[in-house]
Amino acid sequence: MGQKQVRKIQTDIDVKRKSVKQVVLHLKKKITSEYMGSEYIKEWLLQIEEILAKDEFDVKEYIKARKELNDIIERTLDEQMRFKLRDSWFSLGRALEKKVKIN
Repeated sequence: MGQKQVRKIQTDIDVKRKSVKQVVLHLKKKITSEYMGSEYIKEWLLQIEEILAKDEFDVKEYIKARKELNDIIERTLDEQMRFKLRDSWFSLGRALEKKVKIN
């Protein structure tokens, strides 16, 4: 007859990973055109996707990736793109601080 669906209990790690994925998705949408240095952000996106693909969640890897993103931002000459990337950098920091909401 009817099968009971077992809801997976979300952990802080699940919430952080999902939030980081959303930041990466939004960041990809921001990188719509080529600009001087865009290859660095594209390379960074590949690296963060490799980290996200791992089963374990090592927050140190994500913090290191965030620092690397900051370095890329500081070297970005296109001022508009630098501001867009900086917004993503802040969002990534907030994503890493997320915790499960307790009712």
